[in-house]
Amino acid sequence: MAGVGSVVDVQGTAADGFEPVRDAFAANFTRHGERGAAMVLYREGEKVVDLWGGTKAPDPKAPDTKAPDDDSESGPEASGGGREPWTQDTAQVVRSVTKGVAAAVPLLLHQRGQLDLDGRVSTYWPEFKAAGKERVLVRHLLAHRTGVPVLDTPLTPAEAVDGISGPRAVAAQRPVWEPGTAHGYHAQTYSWLLSELVRRVTGRTIGRWIAEEIARPLGLDLWLGLPEEQRGRVGRIAAVEALAAPAAHGPRIRPKRSVAEAYRDPESLTRRAFAAITPVPDENDPAYLAAELPASGGVATAEALARFYAALIGPLPSARTARSGGRLFAPATLTMARTEESAGPDRVLVVGTRYGLGYMLHGPACPLLGPGSFGHPGRGGSLAFADPEARIGFAYVTNGMRRGVTADPRAQALVRAVRTSLAAREA
Repeated sequence: MAGVGSVVDVQGTAADGFEPVRDAFAANFTRHGERGAAMVLYREGEKVVDLWGGTKAPDPKAPDTKAPDDDSESGPEASGGGREPWTQDTAQVVRSVTKGVAAAVPLLLHQRGQLDLDGRVSTYWPEFKAAGKERVLVRHLLAHRTGVPVLDTPLTPAEAVDGISGPRAVAAQRPVWEPGTAHGYHAQTYSWLLSELVRRVTGRTIGRWIAEEIARPLGLDLWLGLPEEQRGRVGRIAAVEALAAPAAHGPRIRPKRSVAEAYRDPESLTRRAFAAITPVPDENDPAYLAAELPASGGVATAEALARFYAALIGPLPSARTARSGGRLFAPATLTMARTEESAGPDRVLVVGTRYGLGYMLHGPACPLLGPGSFGHPGRGGSLAFADPEARIGFAYVTNGMRRGVTADPRAQALVRAVRTSLAAREA
């Protein structure tokens, strides 16, 4: 059993030259209190790292997926147990890592000529032009420039997942800044902005579109709207405290005072953005797992996320699709995805952030592999991204949710190890 700060028998493989990645993954359990996690790296379309370890639940006292004589898979406790080991096919709620997967949908619709990124959102969704949003462009939505990161009346968890209340609320919401003039992380409202736009354009829900056009052709264990039959594969997530860092590994990272104050202030855009669903939903609840919330509700394996990002930038030899040999983004679409649209002070996260069209870009607030990297972190730890120059797709998923949104120390230790490994191979 993996306890806080314990040594874990890491499973999986790392190709020659990527041993530092395996070492960093194992060290996360002892240095950073990792509970259960997986990490996968693709390079040039081939998998070179595939690691997993720990347990499916961060709390060792959590109930197991099944009692010894119980064949049931119902109820919140069916999402993984404290004594059950993480396996190669364990899937996980990945929170805002979902945004990066969902962002591919409007970009692919544009690539296919079905959506104009410079068109007004209200062209596709007429009700959205209410309350001063008639000039909001599709690209504003993807770059967190819409001005509606908050809801004056938050949604209940049941309303958040009903498919009606969320789109209606964001359509009626008055912007808190003039759309297009600033940016701020749309932590929760991104779900209803993007899902309704996709539904209006395609006639399909965004979860169905991802399943039919991305996950199934690429063979990905990735869902926006988890099928009931897959529920037993999903680990539980829970908040965990960071270990005090030994002196040899540097001081414990604490948030800047202004950031901490923003999270404490109930009137701040920061608190209000993350509280657009109130009370906080139970992310282990089967009803939440089955919902289609592209801001935060995706469920995936590390393998699926790394393979997804590898497919964005280059062909996958084993992809079951005729489209570009498995490559999702045409060169022009790839350029748009990682071209800076927003940069500087983020009105919600209270740090300097950089966004392309739906993707966070490499920078001090969200360090990725290098200047050309693009992807998305998940609040609490998980991270997935691609780097076209290094020709890699990276994914790390965890069940131990830590404070912070963009630069978890466990994910960053793995990114540094990948950087070290690649540099050694080029030397």
